[in-house]
Amino acid sequence: MEQLIQLNDIRKTYTIGGVTIDALAGVSLDIGEKEFVAIMGPSGSGKSTLMHILGCLDSPTSGKYLLKGKDVSSLKTDELAAVRNRDMGFVFQAYNLLPQMTALENVMLPHSYADQRMRAQEVRTRALELLERLGLKERMNNRPVEMSGGEQQRVAIARALMMDPSIILADEPTGNLNSKGAREILDVFKELHNEGKTIIYVTHDDNIGAQAERVIRIRDGLVVADEGD
Repeated sequence: MEQLIQLNDIRKTYTIGGVTIDALAGVSLDIGEKEFVAIMGPSGSGKSTLMHILGCLDSPTSGKYLLKGKDVSSLKTDELAAVRNRDMGFVFQAYNLLPQMTALENVMLPHSYADQRMRAQEVRTRALELLERLGLKERMNNRPVEMSGGEQQRVAIARALMMDPSIILADEPTGNLNSKGAREILDVFKELHNEGKTIIYVTHDDNIGAQAERVIRIRDGLVVADEGD
């Protein structure tokens, strides 16, 4: 399996009120193409910090991060944004939909940040196809407040797929959903994985984590177990 992500001694340090905190204390791991990975750990373990670095939402204090063989550890903000837009789709616990926009407009949003421009009709067509795939075509003109939590999360997944990224990163994607909604979202991730996407999600729930093919456990900023790799 070709390595998609390679982390070598990744550290992330914060200073708060004169106190230094090691959110990540030297994480080294590889993630291959088309893997389905859960990152698990208790609150404060560093799992969300790790997710932010994997997603190029943040940079490590030290260490090396190779993404598709390219060192992205010390890229500038605009360079990281380009990497995110090209290679990654994000799904968050709180959905992060813009409340004033319809479902369709939210899904179309990532295109406005892209370097390559599709024609407006092509963008709309792709967004509609994604909403239809996720069972939300009839909700295309609804705003987030008019949708259930599960529907909002499916809109968020459609938005994450808009630019056809190779990697989907999800931070507690089922955390605000009931058991039925959580199962539906996990089924979507499994389907995307079967189509060749690399799926990486953070969770503290063992039942959710067990759905992944590989579980990386984090505690005190360190990898303490790597199960199923």
